[in-house]
Amino acid sequence: MPSNSRAPLTIVWDARLVGGTNTGDSTYWTCLLSALARSSESFELHLVSDRPLDGVPVDSRFRAHVLPARYSRWWSFVAFPLFARRLGADVIHVQYSLSPLVGNAGITTIHDVSFFVGPQWFSKRDAWLLQHSAPAAVRRAKKVITVSRTSADEIIRYIPQARDKVTYTYNACPDWIQPNPIATDYVREKFGLKSPYLLTVGTRWPRKNMELAVQAATNAKLPIVVTGKGTWQAGELGPGGRSVGYVSVEDLSALYSAATLYLAPSRHEGFGIPLLEAFRCGCPVVCSTGGAFPEVAGDAACVVPDWEVASWSKAISNLVGDSSKLQTLRDAGRIRERAFRWEDTAARTLEI
Repeated sequence: MPSNSRAPLTIVWDARLVGGTNTGDSTYWTCLLSALARSSESFELHLVSDRPLDGVPVDSRFRAHVLPARYSRWWSFVAFPLFARRLGADVIHVQYSLSPLVGNAGITTIHDVSFFVGPQWFSKRDAWLLQHSAPAAVRRAKKVITVSRTSADEIIRYIPQARDKVTYTYNACPDWIQPNPIATDYVREKFGLKSPYLLTVGTRWPRKNMELAVQAATNAKLPIVVTGKGTWQAGELGPGGRSVGYVSVEDLSALYSAATLYLAPSRHEGFGIPLLEAFRCGCPVVCSTGGAFPEVAGDAACVVPDWEVASWSKAISNLVGDSSKLQTLRDAGRIRERAFRWEDTAARTLEI
């Protein structure tokens, strides 16, 4: 008797960002991959990169491939899609740019369209490239995934062709961020930090607006710790301020866990994973209204309605001076973080 069962779906990823932890795009790929490994669904996932991949979960459904290429753009638009088609791809899943060679199999994840919302936050070249490549990817894609309702609405606003294609799957907190019960001692010994201190995480890009966090901390007379990419000169971070650069996940978890407040002043975000990282570690959050921040934060953060230094300084001082408010935010943040699960993201992605 003939079988009605279907062959497993063959999915091919541009997996070059798998394994990185320094950008939201890398975190998305890496955490989604881990959640897919925990799924009981039947599928074949081919992970294609231009280099050997580290940290790929051991799973009989996963296949890793190294596809060398001299030029990144050639790899993305020619070598990778042709290789994916040779693998018999039912779905070719990428982030942002999508080659016309994918045919009817293409899905792209576009995290945000901040290059349309605020092109002044980008170099003219980068803004131009993104404003042309994203609409082209949408036209070629069978489906478009993004990471929040806010981002979905903005994609439709700036790229109307996406209206019947776009859907969102929330991000979640990475598994590697965990509360540190001895964080106060840890950061004192590792970094020479004493509480209270404020924390901000990110790169020194105009969109991230980290200078606002620094200025507000200085006005509130509290030291600030800055992690991530970006050079800060002596004296720029105010009295007691520290720039620690990129740190290990253990160090980052401890910095969140011991901080008095986490400051997120970004002008725009498609989601905002660091909010959930702070929530998990019991660190109260002060954030802006940039992009999807209010959607992700819910009622678990202090959302400042503008980007004025005086407003941020006042919010910081009011919270630091009220232990009851701080504890309320800690409790609300822990509850809010648990509402976002990578398992849900994986299940919805497989549905799409």
